[in-house]
Amino acid sequence: MAQYTWKANERVDPVAKYKFWVEVKDVVAAWFTECSGLSVEREAIPQKEGGVNDYVHQLPGRISYSRITLKWGVADNKLWDWFQKGLYDGKVERHNISVVLYNADRTKSKRWDLADAYPVKWTGPDFQSDSNQIAVETLEIVHHGMTMNDWASA
Repeated sequence: MAQYTWKANERVDPVAKYKFWVEVKDVVAAWFTECSGLSVEREAIPQKEGGVNDYVHQLPGRISYSRITLKWGVADNKLWDWFQKGLYDGKVERHNISVVLYNADRTKSKRWDLADAYPVKWTGPDFQSDSNQIAVETLEIVHHGMTMNDWASA
C-alpha cells in the first residue's frame, strides 16, 4: 500500500464524475450513463465484556460488497448475452471488471477492479410515448472483491 504525505501548499482538486468507462475482460464494454454501488462495508460485531458497563467492544467482522449497477442507452446485446449465459443451466460466466475514472484532461485518475463479477439482474427500458428521452437498460452485477488504484499518487 502506497504511503502518501500531505504537503501544506499542495492543491488537490476533486475529479468530475461524468468521465468514466467500464472494462469487461480488459475491453471497454460500453460507455455507461451511470455506475453506482462501488461500496464495501465491514461488519462490526458488538462484544459485551463482563464488569465493563460503560461501553461495548466493536470487533471487526466480515466484509461485504454491494451490487454494482450499470445503466446505458440501448445499443447492442453484449451485456444481455452475458446475462443470458447460465440462465438455464446455472453456468454463469465470471469476468474481472474495471471501472476507470478520468480527469478533465483525459488522463486516468482512479480505477476500481472487481474480481469474478457476473450479472444477477437485467432491467429493460421504460417506454413513454410523450417523452423524447433515451431508452436506458440496467444491469446489476455482484463480485467477489474490489481493489482501487490511484494514478494520482502512483
